[in-house]
Amino acid sequence: MERWPDSQYRIGISGWRYPPWRKVYYPDGLPQRAELEYASRRLNSVELNGSFYSLQRPTSYQRWYDETPPGFVFSVKGPRFVTHLKKLADVEAPLANFFASGVLALADKLGPVLWQLPPTLGYEPARLAAFFDLLPRTTSAAAKVAKGHDERMEGRSLLTCPVDQPIRHALEIRHPSYQNQEFLDLLREHDIAVVCADSAGKWPLLDAITADFAYVRLHGAEELYVSGYDDKALDAWAKKIQAWHQDVYVYFDNDVKVRAPFDAEALAGRLGTG
Repeated sequence: MERWPDSQYRIGISGWRYPPWRKVYYPDGLPQRAELEYASRRLNSVELNGSFYSLQRPTSYQRWYDETPPGFVFSVKGPRFVTHLKKLADVEAPLANFFASGVLALADKLGPVLWQLPPTLGYEPARLAAFFDLLPRTTSAAAKVAKGHDERMEGRSLLTCPVDQPIRHALEIRHPSYQNQEFLDLLREHDIAVVCADSAGKWPLLDAITADFAYVRLHGAEELYVSGYDDKALDAWAKKIQAWHQDVYVYFDNDVKVRAPFDAEALAGRLGTG
């Protein structure tokens, strides 16, 4: 593939390095190092989730950029140190470390940044608003934020970006107290997309549009991280996505039984991006 065509729909998977996928989704004999290259020729986007668990390195982000075709887009999951440990408070240095860790090496392939809140963090508008005010909205602004990194990033930081483009942000909630109009209005005020997360009923599903794009995470239809999506469910999601008339990013996270990549390809086919 020379280049992915431009599309308002970005359909992909949350992560790509799963041992059970080998010989099922990935061809027998495909080296592990070639898995992203393989997936990026079949789907036009991937959600980077390793960044949630630990700070990655500029060399890794550069390698992922090089392994994927032009027109491919990465969403990047913000670190759990910010969302789960610090609970969005006093996070200037952790945010700087994150943006200094190599994210900017994705350049024109950098899509939205996903911030996933823990189920224990309820709705606190002042906490959210203060966090939203810290988020850079362009790659040049992110480079400035990155310069505030602490000593742990010395010798392993990237503080420049070859392109200047907008950075979008999406927020995934997992506490029922967010199911109110005030929260949605706060997101609209700060141009933050609320994640429409299908979690087999475990966490709230909010499908409101609160920014100039939509972000969907499909964790499983009946059983979290396990269940696949049948034709009827995929048809329904395709219809919903088309009705939004927005740029839409969709990531399948039902990886346990190797449903995610196949479901992603099936939805991409319905939306004309496969």
